[in-house]
Amino acid sequence: MLNASWLETFTTLCDISHFTRTANRLAMTQPGVSQHLRKLEQQVGQPLILRNGKSFTPPPAGEELLSIGRARRSEERALRDRMQRDDPLIGTVRIGCSGSFALWLYPQLIARMLQAPKLVIDLNAAPQSQIMAEVAAGRLDLGVVTRAPDMPRITATPLCREELCLVLPAAFDTTDLTLQRLDALGFIAHPDGNAYADDLLARNFDDYRGAEQLRVRSSINQIGQIPLPVAQGLGYTILPRSGVEAFPKRDALSVHALPDRRFHDLWLIARKDRAEFARVAATAEGITAAVETRG
Repeated sequence: MLNASWLETFTTLCDISHFTRTANRLAMTQPGVSQHLRKLEQQVGQPLILRNGKSFTPPPAGEELLSIGRARRSEERALRDRMQRDDPLIGTVRIGCSGSFALWLYPQLIARMLQAPKLVIDLNAAPQSQIMAEVAAGRLDLGVVTRAPDMPRITATPLCREELCLVLPAAFDTTDLTLQRLDALGFIAHPDGNAYADDLLARNFDDYRGAEQLRVRSSINQIGQIPLPVAQGLGYTILPRSGVEAFPKRDALSVHALPDRRFHDLWLIARKDRAEFARVAATAEGITAAVETRG
């Protein structure tokens, strides 16, 4: 019989694809994660990961074992859900959304948890495709995405429209703003920055030739830190409004409304069977109410 602890470690490692972050997630040491992996490989008699520098992929045997680990995890969650009293203030709710929206949403969720000591909320920042897949699989209870998925098992409710913002230092003079002046200031790049630039700048500057032509002043992948160099006058960036509103030094930033403004529709999604759970439904209502209050 497979060791449940080793299998969970292996499954989490494959989900995260990083030994140190896996150790942090499981409250283990990195050598402990490696030890669980070795013991599981000894138990099944085959290697379960193929290393390529700092990355790795599971071979066929590892993929088969990973599917078992994920299935077991899903079955255990379903059992806990069935055993748990259907109370809107008790249990765990797992939510996925973009990093910028998570910055704004998490304080709202903390306020909810302070009123409900037995409610546990697990908020995950993830790409849209991953959120949809994990909601469909039951690994997430709720998701916030930019398009309604065409999946029969998924419910999708319009949540709000979020503006894509050109974010500048507060002292920057936006009179007669040109792409050349923006380029002289420099772009603060981030994982979604190029896509946002292509979406917003291409519609507003005739001489825009693609994000790869922008002069990058700095690059960062920590969503909460993206506005920081802008606040200090080192460049400009493009973010959804939620990423701007969540920044503590909001007064050091300015949002310049370009002639052709861009908005993304946000949808709140859930799997139909889980949407009926009291805690999931109540949390969804709370998110909707918070967004409506935000305006």
